[in-house]
Amino acid sequence: MAVRTRLRRFADFLGLRRSMVGLLGMVVLVGMGEKMAERFLPVYLVALGGGVLSVGLLGGLDNLLSALYSFPGGYLSDRLGAKRTLIVFNLTAMAGFAVAAAVPTWWAVICGAFLFISWTAISLPATMSLVARVLPESKRTMGVSMHSLVRRIPMALGPLVGGVFIGLWGERTGVRLAFVGALVMAAVALVMQQRLIEDDRPGGGREVGPAERRGKERSPSVVALARRMSPALRRLLVADVLVRFCEQIPYSFAVIWAMKTIAHPVTAFQFGVLTTVEMATAVLCYVPVAYLADRSGKKPFVLMTFVFFTLFPVTLWFARSFRALVGAFIVRGLKEFGEPTRKALILDLCPQEQRAGMFGLYYLIRDLIVSVAAFGGAVLWNVSPLANLAAAAAFGSAGTLWFALRGTDLTREASARVSAD
Repeated sequence: MAVRTRLRRFADFLGLRRSMVGLLGMVVLVGMGEKMAERFLPVYLVALGGGVLSVGLLGGLDNLLSALYSFPGGYLSDRLGAKRTLIVFNLTAMAGFAVAAAVPTWWAVICGAFLFISWTAISLPATMSLVARVLPESKRTMGVSMHSLVRRIPMALGPLVGGVFIGLWGERTGVRLAFVGALVMAAVALVMQQRLIEDDRPGGGREVGPAERRGKERSPSVVALARRMSPALRRLLVADVLVRFCEQIPYSFAVIWAMKTIAHPVTAFQFGVLTTVEMATAVLCYVPVAYLADRSGKKPFVLMTFVFFTLFPVTLWFARSFRALVGAFIVRGLKEFGEPTRKALILDLCPQEQRAGMFGLYYLIRDLIVSVAAFGGAVLWNVSPLANLAAAAAFGSAGTLWFALRGTDLTREASARVSAD
């Protein structure tokens, strides 16, 4: 009995309610399938005769669809409820996996990719909306942190399993079987979420207020929803865009720097170790930071995240050996320090009756703007690595300073309103 009580308290501490367990199980299963096959798609496309252009097309689709899918993902969640919307998205991903597995041609894989490659982006607003609905505000950051932590499991294990498939059956058959495995796991996730996630039809069986009823009936457009974005959320968005430029400008070139540019290049295995160091650092941050952020203002933790984003290109410039690169990638992992807190702050600043739609709109605007950073990063790298890394740090510094001066700490604002009343 004592053990059961302790386990219940531990589950409560982590925000692991029934619907959250169903959600996290879905994230692991669909994410595993996605990463098993997706990480090896460039190799698969070349093996199917698609050539370099098909690989470039795939990369462009990934960035573009991640931006474009965010708003419709949130819109549908506000209209249908998170549970029904996640069912639609899972079925869509399963259709993409089925097309890619059944038709071994590069163009069919590209067509299937339209359905599955941005599952995380399109499902994120519904996922965050479900977290906000299931958990009280005092546990919201912990819930977002658990989602971020659990997402790392398929990111780490999926490519390993996919690599085993390729090792056993070759590039073409191995990746096709990985797609079959992805289809099966998505089907299991569908059953799990049906059983565990509570129904959340708009209104959810409760009395719906006039403002919320009007929000559901109007089904606001992007422009109408953008007008409802609060000044505090707009200021966060400006800072986030600047800091994401800092991230994306050197993003594709970190591996080139480590393996080709520096005086003592690292091996592919050593770069894999650096990636593991980054993920381990991120995972270790999530729970303690969430615990503290839920009991105090969110702004300091988001600000520290922006600081670590800014520090990475600086530390990377001075990292000229494997040992120094380990330090740089620890800094890179620490950029996740307040990322769940940032997502929770976005949720706090969204109107309750249109939370998923506003969350999706935020990511649509941010990712569309930031998508140009990769191209700018390539131009700067051709000038020199220093130009690339210095520009990244400059954008990060601007975003960090903006948020430090203009960012909103919702807890303080709420306290001020209470005091004024």
